[in-house]
Amino acid sequence: MFLKKLVVAIDGPAGAGKSTVAKLAAKELGYTYIDTGAMYRAVAWKTLQRKADVTDALILGVVKDIDVRLAYKDGVTQVFVDGQEITGEIRTPEVSHIVSQVAALGPVREKMVDLQRQMATEGGVLMDGRDIATHVLPNADVKIFLTASIEERAQRRWKEMKEKGYDMSLEELQKDIAARDKADSEREISPLVQADDATLLDTTGLSIDEVVARILAMCSEAGR
Repeated sequence: MFLKKLVVAIDGPAGAGKSTVAKLAAKELGYTYIDTGAMYRAVAWKTLQRKADVTDALILGVVKDIDVRLAYKDGVTQVFVDGQEITGEIRTPEVSHIVSQVAALGPVREKMVDLQRQMATEGGVLMDGRDIATHVLPNADVKIFLTASIEERAQRRWKEMKEKGYDMSLEELQKDIAARDKADSEREISPLVQADDATLLDTTGLSIDEVVARILAMCSEAGR
């Protein structure tokens, strides 16, 4: 589509719809979609497999020798931990509950960031997360900060959970999202903040197609 293979970074809080629109935009661009949140969820999933109290020490013990790999096949990002595919298992409420704690630890982030930067070296990638434009890929060609109201984010997550058979109240999800926002924005290492040169895209009231169209327009502008 463009002369140059762009590196596109999308950041934003929990439930903003980053993964949904990033996957669709990457497909339109013919780019590889790298779901960084899935990588931290993979560490959280393996931590829960230990069936012990989730402490920082336990998480650090798990990440020491973990092998997290992403494979992009037929428009779907598959997640592997130590050779085992766990794409569906990382989306449970239990994993969501501890993922901010996992991602706040320096050694965890260092390991994941190294892997993410390796994946972006050749361009033609779209990566989303909490600190992509500010920390992981500060030289990205396109930087977008995607957000929406807490009410709308909770509503979206509630519908998603209901479709997967999880019974959670809307109020509970709003509290959970607000707590994650606080944890992500206040953590010492690579907190969730909008990069100075990122474009703010508030998706409240916008359809998925409208959001994707805006992302593609930004990429088109940068690729000229």
